[in-house]
Amino acid sequence: MTDITQDLPVNSADIDVAAAVVAPFAVRTPLLSFPVLDARVGTRVFLKPEMLQRTGSFKFRGAFNKLSSIPQARRGGGVVAFSSGNHAQGVAAAAQILHMQATIVMPSDAPLSKRERTKSYGAEVVLYDRDREDREAIARSIAEKRDATLVRPYDDPFVIAGQGTAGREIAEDMAALGLVPDIVVAPASGGGLIAGVATAVKARYPQAELIVAEPESFDDHTRSLLAGKREAHAAQSRTICDALMAAIPGELTFAINSKLLSGGVIASDAEVGAAVGLAALLAGRIDVHGKNVVIVLSGGNVDADLYAKLIA
Repeated sequence: MTDITQDLPVNSADIDVAAAVVAPFAVRTPLLSFPVLDARVGTRVFLKPEMLQRTGSFKFRGAFNKLSSIPQARRGGGVVAFSSGNHAQGVAAAAQILHMQATIVMPSDAPLSKRERTKSYGAEVVLYDRDREDREAIARSIAEKRDATLVRPYDDPFVIAGQGTAGREIAEDMAALGLVPDIVVAPASGGGLIAGVATAVKARYPQAELIVAEPESFDDHTRSLLAGKREAHAAQSRTICDALMAAIPGELTFAINSKLLSGGVIASDAEVGAAVGLAALLAGRIDVHGKNVVIVLSGGNVDADLYAKLIA
């Protein structure tokens, strides 16, 4: 079988290499199924719970793979990243394991719990104004002054390959069950997770449909797929999915996703409960009749304190 990912910026071989790098440190999250969910949607559904991953989201996979790729001679300068919380924690935890100094540029309105957990891994946190300042420019300036490595949250081949290890596990676990993943759904902010997952799954199951799930109004991937070029979303406010608010798909991620994704779906804040792909499925926005469906629960997409208030 020809690997349809071999000519992409990140291919399945890159993900195989990443899998060997992250395996000793990352959690191999299971595929979960629930008869009540299957009965409700009328087909077999499997959930990939990345909230069980180290640091509480899939981000650790890509961060650890990226930091591991930095030559020893370059590690003394440390790393700098910019993130609202999940990438921040992933980079901080990876840096702690690899004995590197991490500096994370975070918005001043990032969830307090994410800021504190980032600090708990030994990282320095630099706050900025999300509405008035450019986080990437701040991070780049710090990296240049300290001779540190800038670790982007999604537009980096090592990060994408690391996130793709989740898709590799999906493919392996579905094969072990003797099943084909007909539809795989994953959320996106900058698109690194869905790009990596799509690459891993399509290499083994080229007929699988890969669908991106986004919060309502923050549908830049869906818009871009329809337009055939990168387009920003038109959101004028915020979403409770605080980790899914990137304005436009990454250049590298869209180069992959434009080739591999079948389309996108959205879910409103009222529907989502921070699990946007599952919400879109339950809202009937995906045609799943007679198909095996896998949904990636990426983890860390809502402020825990806010979610507690919403439940109350």
